[in-house]
Amino acid sequence: MPSVERIVMTVLSGWWDDFFFGTLVVLKLFVVALILSVIFGLIGSTAKLSRNRTLRFFANAYTVIFRGTPELIVLLIFYYGTAISLTWFIQLFNPQIKFVDLPPFWAGATAIGFIVGAYMTETFRGAFLGVPEGQVEAAHALGLSKAQTFFYVRVPQMWRLALPNFGNHLLSIMKDTALISVIGLEEIVFVGAMATAVTHQPFLMYMVVALIYLAITTFITVSVAGLEQYANRHMRRAV
Repeated sequence: MPSVERIVMTVLSGWWDDFFFGTLVVLKLFVVALILSVIFGLIGSTAKLSRNRTLRFFANAYTVIFRGTPELIVLLIFYYGTAISLTWFIQLFNPQIKFVDLPPFWAGATAIGFIVGAYMTETFRGAFLGVPEGQVEAAHALGLSKAQTFFYVRVPQMWRLALPNFGNHLLSIMKDTALISVIGLEEIVFVGAMATAVTHQPFLMYMVVALIYLAITTFITVSVAGLEQYANRHMRRAV
């Protein structure tokens, strides 16, 4: 009788390339969503700390909406809502256009960016509040502008304080990429579903998907831990 290992390898033999390219799509999606979520988080946290009531109102509304709505619902609303809105707008200039199909990759990356950006907003806001106000005043006394103080004084110190929770947000981004298969993006969950339909081996195929995600998230966890040690190296020396 053939061994279990041989059966598993035989079942997976035609799917290795698909899982590999699906993993590349996930990694690209992760990078784009990470960049967007950091941008949204910085903008949101800055708005929350602003003295302008309007900016604070919109920042609070942003965090309440995106933190209080399930990720899958946000993704579906964003994907279909944006496609419908773009179609309506383009039809104003070209009525012959019937429907604008939004690329699943960019729809998914932007949706995840908005979702995780709402959580990063609170993380960055707390980290900004942890920066000693005396250092900000000293920067102003040295002639630095508000923008220079923000980028050269506040942001570098904020990152050290935000890193522990920032690592959790990175894991959230990676795990949220599994949702994008519902709008047709051919990543590893999509590949797992296709392989299951052909081989009728759901446990095996989704176990492969789980192991790929576990390997990536483990790498992220170890990398963030290394960044934390590097960021706090001066504090350890002082002690």
